[in-house]
Amino acid sequence: MHTNQQWDLIIIGAGPVGLSTAWNYAKNNPDNKVLVLDKYTLLTQLAGTSGEERHWRLQYSELDIFRLTLEADKLWQDLEKQADRKLIHRTGSLWFGDADVWTNEGQITQTMKSMDEMSLPYERLNMATIEQRYGFTHFDPNYEGFLQKDGGVIDVKGTLSTLYSLANDLNVTFQFGENVTAIEPDSEGVSVFSAEQRYRARKVLIASGPGSKALVAQLDIDLALSTYEMACISMLRSQRTGANDPFWFAFQQPIETDSNLFYGFPPNPWSVNGFDRLGTDFEVDPITDTHKPDFRANPQHVDRAIEFARRHMPFLNPDRECFSSSCLAVLPDNPERLFYLDTAKGRCHGGENVVISAGGWAFKFTPLLGQVCADLLNDKTPRWDISALRF
Repeated sequence: MHTNQQWDLIIIGAGPVGLSTAWNYAKNNPDNKVLVLDKYTLLTQLAGTSGEERHWRLQYSELDIFRLTLEADKLWQDLEKQADRKLIHRTGSLWFGDADVWTNEGQITQTMKSMDEMSLPYERLNMATIEQRYGFTHFDPNYEGFLQKDGGVIDVKGTLSTLYSLANDLNVTFQFGENVTAIEPDSEGVSVFSAEQRYRARKVLIASGPGSKALVAQLDIDLALSTYEMACISMLRSQRTGANDPFWFAFQQPIETDSNLFYGFPPNPWSVNGFDRLGTDFEVDPITDTHKPDFRANPQHVDRAIEFARRHMPFLNPDRECFSSSCLAVLPDNPERLFYLDTAKGRCHGGENVVISAGGWAFKFTPLLGQVCADLLNDKTPRWDISALRF
């Protein structure tokens, strides 16, 4: 098998963490050779969550993660200055529903306590006020929630194209359509294998979304992660067309068939198409070797979302124009864990030369995780406390 040239760093995965790491590492190591490999193309939506936007929020139930979002906020502002464009649109983050149910987003009651402790301002709201202000209907009147005005949405394409350009300007090399099938670390570095090539690097970052678990399993590292194919439905508005609504997440008790969690993006600030995007956060039917994603929304989940919209969102018109898509969500099996980020040191021979970033709804941490990964790849102590992310 042909061996490519020696690299200082190979990054597997050109998603947000991979691109952010490439830029941060190249900034600090201008004489190093950096290669980014990806199975797909730049801006693909086949290897993770799909859509033009991601939820931006500062609030977390967990204080250690909460502190990281406050640091990430500063880095996003720095990245916007570097890019000379707005990447986060602070339209607000609205949470409502059963205040005591725990979800992969956290819990409303505990999150309000955490915001109090972190002195982050928010507006506590009862369900009647939420329905009157934002147009929802027929929710349990005992539901409650809050609006945190600094939340909003992240421009996905703007962020990824910015990071790609910044890394490219620092002579990072990109190779797309290259499916990494195996890695073999040793005390001197890491061999990286694809179908046609054998690459060699001093250090490797694995940040390949759904593919990360299988790669690290070859190192006898079992990350307790599951991948789910979740449905997203886009619908036109019939009312509230001029409203500047926030992102919202509805916390509800699970039902027999699914976790009964829904979220929604109003028409994003940079778009002209006017579609709301309604998502299902259903952790059911995880992807396995025999149950592979087909990149089509589950029809039952689409029906559940349309039913939800008809009952609770009268300002939408799912019968006029509606289309669905799916996305892959890689989530830790332990609901108390949000992400995995660590070196493989002590886990396998040569593990000190491998850094792994996997799992969770991590786009909001893009600039921070890129800096942390760059620190680990430089054998430095991370500049922030990531003890909650290590494995």
